[in-house]
Amino acid sequence: MSDFPLSAPGRRAFLSRVRCGASLALGAGALALPGLALADRAGDRRFVLIILRGALDGLHALIPHGDPAYAGARRELAFSLTGEPLTGPAPGAAVGAPATAPAAPGPAAPRPLHRLDDLFALHGELSFLATLHARGEAIALHALAGPYRERSHFDAQNILETGALTAYALRDGWLNRALSGRGGPALSALALSQAVPTVLQGAAAVASYAPSRLPAPPEDTFARIARLYQGDEQLRALWSQALGARGMAQEAGMASGAARPGSQLADTAATAARFLAQPQGPRIAVLESDGWDTHAQQTGRLGGLLRQLDRALESLALGLGADWSQTAVLVVTEFGRTVSPNGTGGTDHGTGAAAFLAGGAVAGGRVLADWPGLAPAQLHQGRDLRPTLDLRALFKGVLHDHLQISSRELDQVIFPGS
Repeated sequence: MSDFPLSAPGRRAFLSRVRCGASLALGAGALALPGLALADRAGDRRFVLIILRGALDGLHALIPHGDPAYAGARRELAFSLTGEPLTGPAPGAAVGAPATAPAAPGPAAPRPLHRLDDLFALHGELSFLATLHARGEAIALHALAGPYRERSHFDAQNILETGALTAYALRDGWLNRALSGRGGPALSALALSQAVPTVLQGAAAVASYAPSRLPAPPEDTFARIARLYQGDEQLRALWSQALGARGMAQEAGMASGAARPGSQLADTAATAARFLAQPQGPRIAVLESDGWDTHAQQTGRLGGLLRQLDRALESLALGLGADWSQTAVLVVTEFGRTVSPNGTGGTDHGTGAAAFLAGGAVAGGRVLADWPGLAPAQLHQGRDLRPTLDLRALFKGVLHDHLQISSRELDQVIFPGS
């Protein structure tokens, strides 16, 4: 267990809100992930996975305002519940140094945090997520990590998407294995991206869709391609699947063209909702968002990114309509970031991360965390949030509780070696 400096009664009260269940453990002394207890909804379930590439700073999104070491550890990245900075930069810190990427504009004035409990609050830009949490449709999770302990984006993302113990040990993704590993009818999946991400690559057929920014080709082009593929069974099937996705997009009224500035993720989420709401559409969708590698000027940049994420969740809820009650949306990233700022107003690659599970099918209104604390002696390698929950256990919980995949399939097929 952790050394978080709560009194024994206070710690018992905190942990009493966490219902224990069978799952993967990180190792000696770590608390396994509790049962997610997704709502029991009859009907056609949907699942959306959103991958935030670049490593979201979980301490910026899900803020441990009640940790006594929070303000001192985070310095200029620490915020009060009113949204105001708690302290200034460390002496000599070059907060005004040029960023490696342009800063996204932040709000004109700090937005108050959304207090969830005595320990945690959501960033002020996560207003819709806070609304979902308040109405019992969202779970926030903190101090998660997979088995990876280095800090390479490429390796960490590969492990996140394959579900393996080490990078590049498996060639297919855990969600692709889940498509045909349910012991029942296979689920259809769609990647909202230019290429199918690793998590959906594998033996099970999946489709991908990305709005084109080029003029639409003449209709006879599609007929000529169909004739070209007629003699190849595999290519003919893939082309037929692509045309089906295109037809659903046209039926849903999706026009081609560039996304509105600052709205790419929200627009992609709205597109995903239209596909998922189709009677014969996919039931699983994967979305990707880049730009979360905030080495400099983090406050403004993350404010804009979190605002996009919040709008994406709202777009999914609005677009799915009544089907939202059958939906679970999981938001994850490859690892967390350093606890302390790095001197340029940003953070570097870390370990423990935050995640969010939302949707009408989620029995939410909770924060799941065995909080390790932010005091220097409580950090991983003296610099990172120490992980106490296993990210693979979160994946398993969602697949088991929401998509009804058996524990045996999860242990032996989808997450082998777990």
